[in-house]
Amino acid sequence: MKTIRWGVISVSTHYHLRCSAGLKNARGLEMTAIASRDLGRAQQAAAEYGMKNAYGSYNELLADSGIDAVYIPLPNHMHLEWIKKAADAGKHILCEKPMGLSAAEVEEAIDYTRKKGVLLMEAFMYRLHPQWVRARELVSIGEFGAVTSVQSHFFYNNRDPKNIRNQLDAGGGAIRDIGCYAVSSARFLLGREPKRVVSLLDFDPAFKTDRLGSAILDFGDVQATFIVGTQSWSHQKVNVFGSGGTMRVELPFNAYPDVPLSLTLETGIGHRTVEAGPADQYQIEFEVFSDAVRGDRDLPIPPEDAVANQRVLDAIFASNTSGSWQTVG
Repeated sequence: MKTIRWGVISVSTHYHLRCSAGLKNARGLEMTAIASRDLGRAQQAAAEYGMKNAYGSYNELLADSGIDAVYIPLPNHMHLEWIKKAADAGKHILCEKPMGLSAAEVEEAIDYTRKKGVLLMEAFMYRLHPQWVRARELVSIGEFGAVTSVQSHFFYNNRDPKNIRNQLDAGGGAIRDIGCYAVSSARFLLGREPKRVVSLLDFDPAFKTDRLGSAILDFGDVQATFIVGTQSWSHQKVNVFGSGGTMRVELPFNAYPDVPLSLTLETGIGHRTVEAGPADQYQIEFEVFSDAVRGDRDLPIPPEDAVANQRVLDAIFASNTSGSWQTVG
């Protein structure tokens, strides 16, 4: 099996906290290089992560012919630019979510990478965790009847003005950073797209980013609702309600890699807890993307899914501006 060699474009806190440990022992791949605009910072990160190469610019990393694929955890407003540059260099691309600032940007990215003949995937790692694979199976087989409602909430407390999540020009704000998960998970569980949305957002007076947001997604016979916030006590849950019971995803997105996660179900025959894992969802994500690069499988999350998700995010912003329902698409 060919080892897929990876480069990381930027020294990010996200990669350090959530990806670096699991990827040291990942199957069929090697994290071989990292780039920063500060060479010393890149060298320090490379030594810490056991990477062979460090670069003082993103372009230098892309010029490395030994790299097959790149991971882009850059701020949201930089995604399209560096997707294109990576594609120009012939690198396959795993890009953090959201892939762009609008559906038009995401479509542009997909069209560009297709023309260059490289793979592109949005990094919604949660979908690959066994708990979500099982959750979708339980929905599809009608374990708790016909689904009528999906409810999600996702909060954290970050008031740092230097953090990119609080910077409007960088594509910060609650909807893009965590609302994208609420939208994606509802679409994933139901296997279809909402027809329209209505939303209400509250903006930080200093940052100008949305700090609290809620929305209703109209799937016809199913309604998905969510509320997300960047200045609240950290908490996350997804609840699914059906005609014959309920399911709760206890830790839906920031999954611990070293303990089993659980789904709590209540149906007419009683309560039960379904455990899945332990599993490192980031390790799985890089492994299956590497499999796709080798040609051993299709992409687990096709790039068109990123467009569909972004169309809902665009409609959420448009609805808040208009104060009324907004058609998706």
